[in-house]
Amino acid sequence: MGTTSATESRKTPAAQDVAHLLVRCLQAEGVEYVFGIPGEENIRFVDALNDSGIRYILVRHEQAASFMAEIYGRLTGRAGVCSATLGPGAINLLLGAADAMTNSAPMVALAAQGSLRRIHKESHQVIDLVSMFAPVTRWSARIECPDAVPEMTRKAFKTAQSERPGAVFLAVPEDIEAESPIETLSPLEIDTVHADAPSLSQIAWAVEVLTTARNPVVLAGHGATRAGASAALLRFAERLDIPVATTFHGKGVFPDDHPNALGAVGFMRHDYGNFGFDTADVLLCVGYEIQEFDPAKINPNGDKRIVHVHRFPAEVDAHYPVAVGVEGDPSQALDALAAALPDGLTYDSQSSTKIRTLLDEELRYGRDNQAFPLVPQRVVADVRTALDRHDIVLADTGAGKMWMSRLYPTYEPNTCLVSNGLSTMGFALPGAIAAKLARPDRHVLAMMGDGSFLMNSQELETAVREHIPLVVLVLVDEEYGLITWKMELELGRHSHTRFTNPDLVAYAESFGARGYRVESADQLLPALRRALDDEGVSVIACPVDYSENLRLTDRLGTLSGPF
Repeated sequence: MGTTSATESRKTPAAQDVAHLLVRCLQAEGVEYVFGIPGEENIRFVDALNDSGIRYILVRHEQAASFMAEIYGRLTGRAGVCSATLGPGAINLLLGAADAMTNSAPMVALAAQGSLRRIHKESHQVIDLVSMFAPVTRWSARIECPDAVPEMTRKAFKTAQSERPGAVFLAVPEDIEAESPIETLSPLEIDTVHADAPSLSQIAWAVEVLTTARNPVVLAGHGATRAGASAALLRFAERLDIPVATTFHGKGVFPDDHPNALGAVGFMRHDYGNFGFDTADVLLCVGYEIQEFDPAKINPNGDKRIVHVHRFPAEVDAHYPVAVGVEGDPSQALDALAAALPDGLTYDSQSSTKIRTLLDEELRYGRDNQAFPLVPQRVVADVRTALDRHDIVLADTGAGKMWMSRLYPTYEPNTCLVSNGLSTMGFALPGAIAAKLARPDRHVLAMMGDGSFLMNSQELETAVREHIPLVVLVLVDEEYGLITWKMELELGRHSHTRFTNPDLVAYAESFGARGYRVESADQLLPALRRALDDEGVSVIACPVDYSENLRLTDRLGTLSGPF
């Protein structure tokens, strides 16, 4: 009797177990990447991904995997996929799922679960994951029989990629994963979704409102970006000479260097762009979703008439009284409105020029400022100089995000990414990994405060191991600066926001990344250019002086409109 090698004695997984069927369903959905960490209860699924054409990106924390799936979905419009084991692994996916849900990004989270024989009782690592994910997903379910895999996978992606995208969660019990389903089971065909044209009656009502308006303003939100409405927005604005502002999430859907651009609104105080809304009597909101920012900031008295253009109805809010809801494809709706409005109808867009002048003055102040540590305006100006129009920057939550969102000129959709639905810290580094995978032809920069960087800094190892070139710009102030800013504004003092850091250059180099230390104002731009031209992973530690924060809010408080 011959001997058998260890390799030969390994059991080959059945080609038709549920794990392989699930992978085939992911292939049918066009999935390119799965971000995650394997566990004992989903080893068959992870193994089945081998030779499937789907690249498994092993991460260092499941939370990072969920952020990667979210940003991949946000950039591509196709649901990003993350995977974890049961219990704590699955729970770590929860934050990214909630972030994707509130940011309207398509994402499918897959997690293992204990076997069906034990989930009804107290059992090791078993908790009710479906109930836990339900409040932060569009659909949360458990696969309970092999035959349901094709239907539930198709429903997961259809739901995640619906008119209102978001997160979906599927739990796969370990015994179901190992079962052999009926051999004839196969992935379902993908539904083809066509953009709906708006109804003629809705267009007619909207025309009536806009015809009688004196000073309308357009507000373009994240939904306009998802719908690819940039060209239609340009045609509409130029046809009527109407000013256009964006939300932080909508940055770039209308180019900031256009004569009608008002910039982005959503700052904590009455910013320049808000003055464009003060005298407006009608707001034409295209793809705007209320979780992007509070409508009370642009309609404090609830007295402006609102035309809501989106694929779905608006949320009910006292400061968002919808006079007309135009449901359907935003591009078709804007073109239909422009065609139906009478010739010779124009509006005053002079406020755009004044507002852009104020923003340009701030950027000029930053470009010329040699102070060290750097003022945030200098950081924004240098980042804008270093990146091309189509390159991508992810601005993590914190004081840096506020400066980037309000001041960074953006010219194309999805080139300045923030989290504004949930405003989550720590997403930018893992998100940058996904952004580079989704858009390999572009430079990708993660701009983070030192507080948010150290929340998911372990993903530097992932980027280095997977050979994913990107740059992380860490704004160093050893403080949760946005909280200090808020406390000083509201309380006149601050506490419990200070911390210390390791040597961030040495820390980056310990992962195999390049490290840069900025020691004067004129060193940041050259460091950015060198790092962006590198084919590896780079970290730039840049000290920043956030005393500009309070000076900004004080200055905004002295401005008076209308413009």
